[in-house]
Amino acid sequence: MALLLRSLAGRGMCLSRAPSLQTGPLLCRHVAPMGTTAKEEMNKFWAKNNRLNRPISPHLTIYKWSVPMLMSVTHRGTGVGLSGAISAFALAALVLPGTYPYYLDLIHSLWVGPALIGLAKIGIAFPASFHTYNGVRHLWWDIGKGFRIPEVYRTGYTVIGLSVLTSFAVAFLL
Repeated sequence: MALLLRSLAGRGMCLSRAPSLQTGPLLCRHVAPMGTTAKEEMNKFWAKNNRLNRPISPHLTIYKWSVPMLMSVTHRGTGVGLSGAISAFALAALVLPGTYPYYLDLIHSLWVGPALIGLAKIGIAFPASFHTYNGVRHLWWDIGKGFRIPEVYRTGYTVIGLSVLTSFAVAFLL
């Protein structure tokens, strides 16, 4: 039966419920035959777009960046960066010889200056605080609150401000 259905579908035939069950299979014009591949379908799509002189979507080149867009991209980027850093640190702890105090003493023996240490602290604190605060914002959205445009912008600016303040507080107080 499956072979029969495949062969009918390959010829553009399809079985559908007609008003009367005695009418039998109907010819379907818009059904892609089973023998086509994704590559063939893609080529047909681009040929049709070229024939109709349709423009290719400009994607990010025409969009004006807004706070919600920036917050979304930054939230994803900080999530990937933090998970990658934690994974790299864990892998290094497993693979490298020596103990944690050995590498801590090695870092302390390098004299890099307070400015560079402060930048490194901010570089670690900002992604962590931003991702945390923006995660709380997303949890707030998950319960159905804060979807109005003024609230989206206000909470976005609040997350940015709290992240910067927390980063500087962590970097200069510790």
